[in-house]
Amino acid sequence: MIATMAAEVQKAVLLLSGGLDSATAGAIARAAGYALHALSFDYGQRHRHELDAAARVAEALGVVEHRRVSFDLRVFGGSALTDEIEVPKHAASTVEDDIPVTYVPARNTIFLSFALGFAEVIDAGAIVIGVNALDYSGYPDCRPAFIEAFERLARLATKAGVEGRKIVVHAPLLHLNKAEIIRRGVKLGVDYGLTHSCYDPDGDGTPCGACDSCTLRAAGFREAGVEDPALR
Repeated sequence: MIATMAAEVQKAVLLLSGGLDSATAGAIARAAGYALHALSFDYGQRHRHELDAAARVAEALGVVEHRRVSFDLRVFGGSALTDEIEVPKHAASTVEDDIPVTYVPARNTIFLSFALGFAEVIDAGAIVIGVNALDYSGYPDCRPAFIEAFERLARLATKAGVEGRKIVVHAPLLHLNKAEIIRRGVKLGVDYGLTHSCYDPDGDGTPCGACDSCTLRAAGFREAGVEDPALR
C-alpha cells in the first residue's frame, strides 16, 4: 500500500499500460498525493489498442505528462503477444499452471528499467506499477520477490541510489485479487470504460472475451458485483 504523502508533493513515474490494473494503481498513487508522470510502451504488442486506452486513462488521472516509448520486442518474439503464436482462448491460467505463452520475456524488467531512468532524470522518488501476485497469469515478473529485487537493483545501479536518494517501487495491487482491485478503483472513481485488457482484440478494438486477460477481467467484475462499463 502507498502511504499518504506529506504536504510536499512528490513525483512518481507511473507505468501505464491502459489496462485495469495500471489505471487503478495510478488512482491509488494520485490519492496518496503523488504527481504522476505516466510512461507507456509501444513494444510491438498485438494488443496495441491498449495504447489508446493509456492516453484516455492518463487524461482522466490528470497526469503531469504522458510519454510513450517505442521499441520492438518482435525482434526477439517468444510470446503470443509479440510473435506469430496463437493467443490461447477459454483456458485461463492460474498461479499453479506453467507460465503461459502470453508471457513476454523480461517485459516488466525492461519497463521498470526505462521507468528507473526516467525517474532519475525528473528526480522522482517512486515508480508505480500495477502488478499483482494473486489474480494474474503466473508471470514471474509479477511476484513480490521480483519487485523487492528490482528495488535493490535501483539502489545499486543508479546515481540517485548511490547518493542515498532512494527510488521506491510501489506495487499497491500486489496482494489484491481482481475483484478487490476493481472495488478499490470504483471507490477512487476509476472509469473502467476507458481501459483495455484484451490480448487479442479485433480490428476496432473489441475484446475477444476468451483470452486469459479477458477471462480474468470478467471474473473480477463478476466477483466484485460490478458491471464492466467497457461492455455496455
